[in-house]
Amino acid sequence: MTATPTSELARFVAGLRYDDLPPRVRERVKDLVLDTIASAIAGRQGDESAQIRALAAALGASHEATVIGGEQLSLAGATLLNGYLITAVTVCDVHRPTLCHTTPQVVPPALAIAERAGADGRAFITAVAAGLETTVRIGLGTNYKAFRARGWHSPGVIGPFGGAAAAGKLLRLDADRQRNAFGLAGSQSAGTFAHWGTPTIKFHQSRGALSGLLAGLLAAQGFSASAEVLAHEDGGIFNAYSDGGAPDAVSAALGDRWELEQIALRLWPAASSIQTVITSLFALLRAHDLTPARVAAVRVGLSKTVYDMHGTLPWNDKFKALLSTPYVTSIVLHDRRCWLEQFEPKRYQDPAVGAFARERVKVEIDPRVEGTGAVVEIRTVDGALHSDRRAAPKGDPADPLTRAEIEEKLRTAAAGSMEAAQVKRIIALVGNLERVADVRELTAALRMN
Repeated sequence: MTATPTSELARFVAGLRYDDLPPRVRERVKDLVLDTIASAIAGRQGDESAQIRALAAALGASHEATVIGGEQLSLAGATLLNGYLITAVTVCDVHRPTLCHTTPQVVPPALAIAERAGADGRAFITAVAAGLETTVRIGLGTNYKAFRARGWHSPGVIGPFGGAAAAGKLLRLDADRQRNAFGLAGSQSAGTFAHWGTPTIKFHQSRGALSGLLAGLLAAQGFSASAEVLAHEDGGIFNAYSDGGAPDAVSAALGDRWELEQIALRLWPAASSIQTVITSLFALLRAHDLTPARVAAVRVGLSKTVYDMHGTLPWNDKFKALLSTPYVTSIVLHDRRCWLEQFEPKRYQDPAVGAFARERVKVEIDPRVEGTGAVVEIRTVDGALHSDRRAAPKGDPADPLTRAEIEEKLRTAAAGSMEAAQVKRIIALVGNLERVADVRELTAALRMN
């Protein structure tokens, strides 16, 4: 194969071994897997999860692959449904440089193939690492600013490549077949911001997971595809979806610098770009014991990009409430908590919460704020002014979640639906994943009738 971005990435994935992963990367992958499980269990409460489950059940009659927190469905059905559950209540990971949720497209096909093959934990860790690294590397290669200007939504476009890498690794594809898997993944790349504010924006992740699975399985049969799906002049991803992109970013220091370490996690079920606002609000609540009655006014400063997406969004349904800065600001101050119950109708329809959001919360563009940073200023009725300015939220690589915090997120997500002993078992298996002889030990622990 010639030295092109697609072939270089395919060689990397095909040749990757568990021992090639630095210890910190292995542990980071386990963090991401545990967070993915927590997100999927929380996602069972998503408004549209039952509809995706019905679709998934219709894709096949077999019962061979585990749905996280559910039953077994077909290989395709479980992959599709798991991809949706992980993202259903907007609490999954995000790679901020490309605004891409990575685990919904990578972990489901990896889990399905590993379960079918009886792969061990080390093989599963390696496959997930390959899938995540592939996703973010291709994302960086798109030149995200130009890519986004064309209206593309990164999980649906680049996510299938990550799923194809993870599946291909577990299917033991050689470099040629892995390259074909990438070509097949690129043939299924799709998803635009025209769907922003609707559940279809989350379906991009779900469909991306299935696309990666299909790409890997078909490539394993020797099915051929373009030798250069990324940088091809006529319809390659970087030219068709961007301005030619940055092909060199795909392979720069590949295997030495692990871009997956830049994937951020979320503590709260709200838009990734307003996690900094929530971090600041909780910091101010803890420092000054604020209550709605004591607050005269709140100013939230955002970058123009984040303001345009989240600054004025109404909160007339659950999904929009999760994305609305005014509502999230109000509900955090009222409930001193930010979890799924804060986005149920009885909360987002509460007159007092709504009035506070409309009358006392002012969200505006702050030219001093960059990216997903935020400044929150709260003036109390006695005239005091309290402020918090941050460049990144809790869960960002600059302020990462600890394993203990991720474990607590899982406990919170599982409360009321999963026994404590089962949660403890999942935590133990993921924490010692490299010593698990058969991933089916984990998938058995993930199932609920």
